[in-house]
Amino acid sequence: MIHSHDSKRPRLDDRKRLIWGSRPVVMTILLLVMALASSPAAAPAKSKRAKHKIDSALTALATRTSGEIAVIVRVRAGHEGAVGDRLKAAGKKVKGEHALISALSADLDAADIRALAASPDVKSVSYDAPITSFWMRGSDPLRLIAGLTSTMGTKTPMPEGSGKGVGVAVVDSGIVDLADFDTRMHRVYDFTLGKSGKESASLDPYGHGTHIAGLIGSVSKQGNGKLYQGLAPGADLFGLRVLDGTGSGVTSDLLRALQFAVENRTRLGIDVINLSLGHPIFEPAATDPLVQAVEAAVRAGIVVVVSAGNYGVNPETKVAGYAGVTSPGNAPSVITVGAFDSFDTAARTDDRMASYSSRGPTWYDGYVKPDLVAPGHAMISNQGSGSALMTAYPSYVTSVNRDKFLKLSGTSMAAAVATGAAALVIEASRLANPRGPAITPNAVKAILQYTATVLRDDTGAPYDVLTQGAGGLNPAGAVDLASRINTLAPLGSPWLTSSLVTYTSFGAVAEPWAQNIVWGDNIVWGNSVNDNQMAWALNVVWGNNIVWGNNIVWGSNVVWGNNVVWGSSIVWGSNIVWGNNIVWGNNVVWGNNIVWGNNVVWGDNVVWGNSVVWMDPPDSGGF
Repeated sequence: MIHSHDSKRPRLDDRKRLIWGSRPVVMTILLLVMALASSPAAAPAKSKRAKHKIDSALTALATRTSGEIAVIVRVRAGHEGAVGDRLKAAGKKVKGEHALISALSADLDAADIRALAASPDVKSVSYDAPITSFWMRGSDPLRLIAGLTSTMGTKTPMPEGSGKGVGVAVVDSGIVDLADFDTRMHRVYDFTLGKSGKESASLDPYGHGTHIAGLIGSVSKQGNGKLYQGLAPGADLFGLRVLDGTGSGVTSDLLRALQFAVENRTRLGIDVINLSLGHPIFEPAATDPLVQAVEAAVRAGIVVVVSAGNYGVNPETKVAGYAGVTSPGNAPSVITVGAFDSFDTAARTDDRMASYSSRGPTWYDGYVKPDLVAPGHAMISNQGSGSALMTAYPSYVTSVNRDKFLKLSGTSMAAAVATGAAALVIEASRLANPRGPAITPNAVKAILQYTATVLRDDTGAPYDVLTQGAGGLNPAGAVDLASRINTLAPLGSPWLTSSLVTYTSFGAVAEPWAQNIVWGDNIVWGNSVNDNQMAWALNVVWGNNIVWGNNIVWGSNVVWGNNVVWGSSIVWGSNIVWGNNIVWGNNVVWGNNIVWGNNVVWGDNVVWGNSVVWMDPPDSGGF
């Protein structure tokens, strides 16, 4: 469902057709991007530069509505007032200011958008896109996980610590204050429908946020003290509500919640933000308002954990697909998390990637995402009585004594698990460095990637980096590494206080750590976390060019093992060429057209299977 704030927005049916296609839904994440690629330029030559300031969603929407469209306008710093006054003088509704990214949200028609884009004070104009949570409806049958004695719905090694004193903002549909949260669920701040963070002690009519909060920090009191403990049961929880009772929201509300978290980081003690939600990628990361907001949060010292999206497979043919990562999972510095299925065993040898988990690379920028993957399938967690999810999906409800829990799958759940791990890493670092500076978000991300373990498919072959990132989350290893880091170490010097044992036992099997870091579109192997690197600084955007140690140069090319050259083009093993076009295995050509498996052509028109024509390209009425 997509919630509309204002009757002047495009009709619901039109917006569904735009975002999800007018025919059966398949790989929805790519639709508008291809629409932009195929739409002819209609603006005069003098406005070509202005046209490039407008995202693909607005370009497509302009062909389908003559009314006003909700937009986010990014302006040059300090010019928010002037641009806002100009819009108000023209009788336009300015709905909010977003100081975190120097932006305004407003309702504008196509002519207004073109005029704004032509202004030198305006950096970009973006669709105020609908956002939604990333749990799976109609995924593989959700198994009942019973009799667990460990954390987060999977029998992984239990790390030390509880996340005590670490503040986690769950930006979602709210949180119901249940007994399982003790006194650590402080309050909910409501940003839906333009609300300005109104406080509520307990609020989550949809139920998704409570489920996420439980995976992060439940203490299992509802389960009679035995089941379904969150990964960081000592963490302080804050609910920043941006999704309404149907699980829908808009980007501008999310921007206001993120600004609130940054502005109140010290007062509330917010160390981590969980974003198990998002929207399709409509533009490069450098102009995406949501990406810029989460990057600003990271620069402020907050670890931001984001779900990758659930667009990893064609739901009709079950053919795996790439480039399904959603925004803000395309933000370089956030921790973007995909999902795997643990099959409720202690061993990692039978863990497999969830088919629905979105793979990289990211649209426009080609970033390698996800950063890592975490348990996300058939996850049982808390739920308030009467939530919309519990009411709509009774088959997903399980009872423990007289208490009700909900079992859900998706990268939403995986991001929650990774958020709990991030809280444990921060706690471990604080305990090890009572007088030292706080560990940075970049260092937390590096620790989680470095200690991850490689996941393999049914043939025993490792999943590629665009599927699993650095590998499967290893909370115990991450906490162990964080506890050995001296944050007082001078820049460029060793900062480990003791030697590492670079493996973790999962059941009877010792799994080696991946010991690699996915840095933008490159991978660093080896001892990259041994020293206090410039890469970990707050002012470094993850993936920026950095000379690292004696043997890694971030530049136009990286030679990787015997079979990868990564620069203006990529050759990966025997089956990937990546440049202006991509050939993937024997069945994918990716450039101006896409052939997916044996049955998809995607370019000026989209054909899926033998009978589905998806969406004609926008006509010349676009920008």
